[in-house]
Amino acid sequence: MVLQSGKNNVTFTSFGVQLAGDLYLPEGFDENKRYKAIVGASPFPQVKGQIPAIYGPEMAKRGFIYLGFDYLGMGDSPALPGEYKKSRYMFRLIENTWDAVSYLGTLPFVDEIYGLGVCQGGSIVASAAVTDHRIKKIATVSGMMAADAFQWGNRDIANMVIAGANASKQKMYETREADYTWPIVLNDSMSREEFVATGTPMADDTYNFYGKDGFAGPGKVEHFTCEHIGDQPMQSLISIAEHYADKIAQPTLVVYGTSAATAICSTAFIDKLTNDPEVLAFDEFSHVDFYWKPEAVKVSTDAVAEFFNK
Repeated sequence: MVLQSGKNNVTFTSFGVQLAGDLYLPEGFDENKRYKAIVGASPFPQVKGQIPAIYGPEMAKRGFIYLGFDYLGMGDSPALPGEYKKSRYMFRLIENTWDAVSYLGTLPFVDEIYGLGVCQGGSIVASAAVTDHRIKKIATVSGMMAADAFQWGNRDIANMVIAGANASKQKMYETREADYTWPIVLNDSMSREEFVATGTPMADDTYNFYGKDGFAGPGKVEHFTCEHIGDQPMQSLISIAEHYADKIAQPTLVVYGTSAATAICSTAFIDKLTNDPEVLAFDEFSHVDFYWKPEAVKVSTDAVAEFFNK
């Protein structure tokens, strides 16, 4: 395969199937040189045409190789035989990430490998790095590494979500058909006004990106939908990274917005780290601003590039 500067479509093996990826290479790419490479991890419902398509080119501009990919069962990547699309099960996301690191390790022009995670991607990268020291540094942006306080703050709501997920899993087992019932708050046809009226936390901020009129919502990004598999919360409510934070040996950078509703997911993680992390906190940016607003993406990617180049 001939690789060139910019975006290259690639595949790599994970769970015995071929995951689809986009490999972003810097300007003037020369396969005889050696480059620092980044495995990218995206926010919870996303496909590679969203955050990876924004952060990939930005990191390539800064001289890095960046791999964004669709997790098992997402986007252009297949589900396992007998399973269903649109599932992002946390334990599998971590293993997909390990396999992405393995793939980068086969490329003769790759030097050190780093991890960059946005939102849920921060938890994925941090969890993967606990026992994968091939990842030499990690950086998280609006990261959901310490999500217990955010997800379990209201136990009644958490138990309702779990009950729905349990029912969905039972239904799928018995019917052998996919049950796309979660999340049910934002759907592909909802207007901003309808979504904000639900009272969902971060509703306006979320809609800016994921809504049908948002920056990268349904119809604007190939294969993206707000629908998801119904048993998802059975794994997404398990926050792994924060409970292993003191085991993370790699240098770590945490970037977040102080006014974001998810700020605690970064600050509580920082408090548990024992590796003297670097922290950049911005008062002017929300959680979702770091997904797509040019000024927020610039400060985060500049910071990540500087950190990875040290």
